[in-house]
Amino acid sequence: HENIGNKLYVVTWNVATAEPPDDVNSLLQLNSPKKPDLYVIGLQEVKAAPLKFVTDLAFEDSWSHLFMNTLAPLGYIKVSSIRMQGLLLLFFSKLEHVPFIRDIQVTYTRTGLYGYWGNKGGVSIRLSFYGHMLCFLNCHLTAHMNYASQRVDEFEYILDAQTFDTKNTPRILDHKVVFWFGDLNFRIEDHGMLFVRNCITSQRYNLLWSKDQLTMMKQKEATLQKFKEGPLDFQPSYKFDLHSDNYDTSGKKRKPAWCDRILWRVKPKSSLSEDPNEDDQNQEDPKKQLEEQHKDEFPLKLSQEFYTSKMEYGISDHKPVIGIFRLELRKIYETPLVQVSAEGEWSADFDALITYSLLQTFPSSAWDWIGLYKVGFKSVSDYITYTWVKDYQVSFTDELFQVYVNKDEIPVLGGECVLCYYSSNLQCIVGISKPFKVQESRVAIEEGLVPENISGLDETVAS
Repeated sequence: HENIGNKLYVVTWNVATAEPPDDVNSLLQLNSPKKPDLYVIGLQEVKAAPLKFVTDLAFEDSWSHLFMNTLAPLGYIKVSSIRMQGLLLLFFSKLEHVPFIRDIQVTYTRTGLYGYWGNKGGVSIRLSFYGHMLCFLNCHLTAHMNYASQRVDEFEYILDAQTFDTKNTPRILDHKVVFWFGDLNFRIEDHGMLFVRNCITSQRYNLLWSKDQLTMMKQKEATLQKFKEGPLDFQPSYKFDLHSDNYDTSGKKRKPAWCDRILWRVKPKSSLSEDPNEDDQNQEDPKKQLEEQHKDEFPLKLSQEFYTSKMEYGISDHKPVIGIFRLELRKIYETPLVQVSAEGEWSADFDALITYSLLQTFPSSAWDWIGLYKVGFKSVSDYITYTWVKDYQVSFTDELFQVYVNKDEIPVLGGECVLCYYSSNLQCIVGISKPFKVQESRVAIEEGLVPENISGLDETVAS
């Protein structure tokens, strides 16, 4: 039972309806030697595609495409995403963790000031990571200097409104870890433009902290006090002239502000509840006692390693802000639910066999399927082909099941592939095979089929 340290990389960026830049290497620090285990990317003001108000298939927006195309070749898959108008939240994981990410749910909340329902609100993804419940909440709160308390009201409204259909974590604050980030739109009060700019130029950011509205609101708002934030030791991320590092020189001359923020909360160990009577009940409730025991046995620690704005991006009047975290935890489960492997040699010349076994009991279903993926695939839906575990079953013992894949579905050119077992009840991948090589089709070579004529794989790659 050793503790494992995971690197978690959070991005928040109000992209002001711009199309993505050509390159997000620096944004995601892809050249850093220790690659993150998880990427969580929250955008605001993504150009709203027509007729797409809410969707979790974020395929139609150019930002999701860019992040998937950038991260997939490095071995990350998009595990989940949710979009509500301009708000987009993407969750990527290294492939090795994917069978241990379960209980995935997404939800969204619209907020409107004075009954005007605009593009503000919050979207969230919650999931269990090796058994620990995590929740990621990307918000875009209402704008303007004098609406600080409305922003807090909106945040509390979102926390109240979002519910998940599980017994243990029905609300956001029930999760063991919550990340709250986005364009929270808090401004710097009182100080004049000149003073603010001088502090920024001389990098004496600390002189501005006491007048940052989120810091001020934290003094008096219990909900905000539950959240931690790293020091604002970087240039305020708003508001810039486009394609420059100059703060707003337009007629409006907006005062710089730390609008874009990343906060977090780890649920306190003995969750002393708001309700004083509840503690007495806990003593009698064996389930609650077990939960407390669980917390001691499977500890979790979270620390921030880095928090800054990325000045080199100029397509928006906001700069992106990134937070890098170390999440140390003891895994509550270490075995995938299903072991799956490719039997024998695979090529498009023969029907192929898949063997799988259930390593633990779980609610399997006739709707479960096993997908064949190219190594470097982007998301669950990026398969070459799939097979239903029950319809295509060839044989089974108590332990071992065999399923066949029709040769016409196998890519003629071959390539490095993996198999993923998808549970329809749990709605996630619960087992992944080791990578294996699909051989080039001999028949295709003999018949002189040139790659241009080959369907299937090329389309998959092109899309």
